[in-house]
Amino acid sequence: MINNSNQEKFDKFRDKFNCLTFEKFTSTLTPDKTLEVIFEFNIDETIFFKPTLKIPYRKFYDSFYYSNDISALDSIIFHIGMVELVSYWKAICPKNIVIKPFALNASQIDFWRKIYFNGLGEFFYTNSIKTDIDKFVDINSCGSNQLTILPLSNSNKAIIPVGGGKDSAVTLSFAHKLYEESIPLILNPRGATLSTIEVAGYHCNDIIEIQRTIDPTLLKLNSEGYLNGHTPFSALLAFTTLLTSTLANIPNVLLSNESSANEATVIGSEINHQYSKSFEFESDFRKYVHQNLSPNFNYFSFLRPLSELQIAALFSKLKPYHPIFKSCNAGSKTDSWCCNCPKCLFTFTILSPFISMPELVSIYGENLFEKESLLKDLDELAGLSPVKPFECVGTTEEVNLALWKTIQQHDPNQPLPFLLEYFKTSSKYKSIQAKDFNAFIHKYDNQHFLTEPAFNTLKEEILCIFSKK
Repeated sequence: MINNSNQEKFDKFRDKFNCLTFEKFTSTLTPDKTLEVIFEFNIDETIFFKPTLKIPYRKFYDSFYYSNDISALDSIIFHIGMVELVSYWKAICPKNIVIKPFALNASQIDFWRKIYFNGLGEFFYTNSIKTDIDKFVDINSCGSNQLTILPLSNSNKAIIPVGGGKDSAVTLSFAHKLYEESIPLILNPRGATLSTIEVAGYHCNDIIEIQRTIDPTLLKLNSEGYLNGHTPFSALLAFTTLLTSTLANIPNVLLSNESSANEATVIGSEINHQYSKSFEFESDFRKYVHQNLSPNFNYFSFLRPLSELQIAALFSKLKPYHPIFKSCNAGSKTDSWCCNCPKCLFTFTILSPFISMPELVSIYGENLFEKESLLKDLDELAGLSPVKPFECVGTTEEVNLALWKTIQQHDPNQPLPFLLEYFKTSSKYKSIQAKDFNAFIHKYDNQHFLTEPAFNTLKEEILCIFSKK
């Protein structure tokens, strides 16, 4: 993983460029009531970026628009810009960030420093850049505007972000048991996300839509060999949901992040591809928002007590979603499974104890366990290598358990597929017993923000599935 050329770029850029400035942002309401936001960043007033955000009108925003000027949203919009900022900083990594639109105190700056550093953990690791949380950047706020707090109602309604994968489908399917009304939210709609909400019974006009664009200048820098890598996308989603919650006056936002997201990607480190999906981020975010923006905004991960293995069991019963869900980043533009990446292999693996092989093959188009080309990915997913794939995948323990269970269920008169035969010879497989799988299925993570009724709903659903086995 050593890449001295990227360390050299990092050092060179920091000598050549001094500062990334968050200059300002503008928000307007178009004649059709689309909220349009333009953020303005620059590096030493020589490289300029203008990423945008658009939220098309929905009838459930009327109450806010009738009673408020859109400037009431400025404090929240500013925070979306603070997350966007890190994507532009990482191209050149200047030593300084200057924030002009609002005044931030020391504790608020510490919050952002932590998000930036931890959210860039994968970026620093994969680029072999050596730095630390105290040295990677200085953040200075010179704005005069003060943050304002916007209250939300205590209604029994919820917003559910939908990504098109199995997790958000599970949340959509159970939310009606707890909330009188749920509204799906989609950021940059694509085939799988739109199909998911259609299967759930929603029309496109019933959902919250967000359109985000990246400034072409950043893409140009990436193509020219400037630094590039992963950023904390789910942090952007978090602050964007706060904006739409305020517009719709709906206090509850149900994420679909599981306990598995807490596991480090690099074993023995704090580097986590899913940092902004972790309980640590969720907890920090809730505290920050309650203190600085909206005290009754209830952002939480509905599936947090569960593992990916448990979620796969729940999803296996939601058959209408099986033909349309997608979780492959490589195939996202074509709304397909590429069947050649660790994310495809992970979802195939985690579902394999609960969905028959013929149905899995019909979903993916081929049997991924037969592909020798995925052996390296299997090693990483199962913990046979020291680094997991830099993807949103589950823990090595539950991957091992899923593989073990699938092997146990395989017809002994038929040859095992290549990857299963390979795993069967490993020490991981040999150390697992039936009681381990059964115990894991009924194990729940107690670090979550669910109400007792919500937590009990999940446990009852799991019990219902496995009491019939």
